[in-house]
Amino acid sequence: MAPKLSDSAERLRAAGNQSFRNGQFSEAASLYSRALRVMQEQGSLDYKEESVLYSNRAACHLKDGNCRDCIKDCTSALALVPFSMKPLLRRASAYEALEKYPLAYVDYKTVLQIDDSVMSALEGVNRMTRALMNSLGPEWRLKLPSIPLVPVSAQKRWDSEYHKETPKGKSRETTTAKSRVPSGDVERARVLKEEGNELVKKGNHKKAIEKYSESLSYSNLESTTYSNRALCHLALKQYKEAVKDCTEALKLDGKNVKAFYRRAQAYKALKDYKSSFADINSLLKIEPKNVPAQKLQQEVNQKLN
Repeated sequence: MAPKLSDSAERLRAAGNQSFRNGQFSEAASLYSRALRVMQEQGSLDYKEESVLYSNRAACHLKDGNCRDCIKDCTSALALVPFSMKPLLRRASAYEALEKYPLAYVDYKTVLQIDDSVMSALEGVNRMTRALMNSLGPEWRLKLPSIPLVPVSAQKRWDSEYHKETPKGKSRETTTAKSRVPSGDVERARVLKEEGNELVKKGNHKKAIEKYSESLSYSNLESTTYSNRALCHLALKQYKEAVKDCTEALKLDGKNVKAFYRRAQAYKALKDYKSSFADINSLLKIEPKNVPAQKLQQEVNQKLN
């Protein structure tokens, strides 16, 4: 006969989940703590359930800005079930908030070994790379802690849990970007992008497109690389390609003013004046005094009238 303990812990966990959904993070953390005490007092060997409770309580701490306790709980969760996705992501977020960028980078990279399409981890690696380059210089990689090698068993476990737990039509904390490749070598991507920029200055837009495209093959998370390549497409009168690149740029950074402006230019050239006007309006909401955008707005408005 199964002990009543697990049922009691399960009820407390369910109540904690409801409190969390209601935004009552302190109450949720208290309920998760009670569930953990019940399990520990009864000598439960359900390590997976215990790990989940630590991870859930860590989410409460993170919401309340208590990053240090979040890190402690995530570490406890990972000690019970190594390479669990959620505690790795939550600990990475807490490290990032505390500006412990090398440790955040390691956790984000570990997540990408488990599933290389987790968008929050891809974006985290990109942010940490910038922060580390700024703080540690070009040799920043040499100053990082070692990144653990994730066993295949952990990857299979995540695949199984993801397909079992994800309802149709609902997003998860670990949202994936199926159409995007892993971030790759961000430093190499940066160098290639700079080479592309130099070619643009020399007016060699065709070669610049090649450099930007190569850069994106290493890391496709830089909004400005897409908008820079769009500039080249505009110069070569490749307007549909310019629209596509600006759209990708705006998916990564919804406030990329140059992407809005260049897509508006491309739409105008394609005689899609309504779309052009809409992009200019979006741009002017971000930068109301942008003179080139104001001028383009007048030109497009005349076409509409």
